[in-house]
Amino acid sequence: MAEATSASLAAERAAAVRWSHRIEAWGAALFFAAMRALPLDIASATGGALARWIGPRLGVSNRARRNLRAALPELSAARIEAMVRGMWDNLGRVAAEDPHLRYIRVFSPDGRVETLGIEHLDRALAAGHSVILFGGHLGNWEIAALAAGQYGLDIAQIYRAANNPLVDRTIARFRGAKGSSGTGEFIPKGAIASRRAVGALRRGAHLALLADQKLNDGIAAPFFGRPAMTAPALGLLALRFDCTVLPTRVERLQGARFRLTLYPPLELPRSGDRDANVAALMTAINTTLEGWIRERPEQWFWVHSRWPD
Repeated sequence: MAEATSASLAAERAAAVRWSHRIEAWGAALFFAAMRALPLDIASATGGALARWIGPRLGVSNRARRNLRAALPELSAARIEAMVRGMWDNLGRVAAEDPHLRYIRVFSPDGRVETLGIEHLDRALAAGHSVILFGGHLGNWEIAALAAGQYGLDIAQIYRAANNPLVDRTIARFRGAKGSSGTGEFIPKGAIASRRAVGALRRGAHLALLADQKLNDGIAAPFFGRPAMTAPALGLLALRFDCTVLPTRVERLQGARFRLTLYPPLELPRSGDRDANVAALMTAINTTLEGWIRERPEQWFWVHSRWPD
């Protein structure tokens, strides 16, 4: 009976996967296989070139153009087009670099990642604090996840699952490849994410997350001069567990070479009003992300629907 029930559940899950998902997954598998067969630098350049050619022609790029015009009104039309091409170049490189994540050693002295500010993490760990590392979809954001695991942290990394569950499963394998990410767990955003994050902090572990995406039922916090619905979970958890909140930035320097920078911790507001404290902390986080994006706008995910339409 148990075997029959298990088989039935498996059949239901398989039926729930749309054929469009399967076709996308086959295409992604071919792309990843081709990129894996190439040396990392060549794969990165190839992925960037393909996305630079295809991406600007896609309808979703119109959202990126609207977002750029609203956020950076000083840019000319030609500069906006260059930013859109640069954004797609970066996204194509990120996708092509995914199959190679297991081979990137963040802290290798002769590696492809320059690291700065690790002393801020060491200081928090020495003080016995749980740490929340936050960043955004900048450069190749997967480098920050690699760094946290390879540094030996017991860390729960909260991420947004891909819309296609089959593709998401493939990317998860790249993230969790043996020897690539060290210890910890990956938690997809959703109904149980908060509970699992609380459990991680209670056992003395740490959190890492990308804080630049829209949450419709979040709180409004300014971002590029406009209210943006922002997930408050980071602020709630940081204040509840007295965490050290470390801004963590990944920049693409050239090709498949990167800089990972940890900045001094953000100050936790202590007004006595929980909601006001959360709002103040999330505003500080959005301000930090905005500063990074302004410095390297072509490396951010402008196609995301970050603001209300």
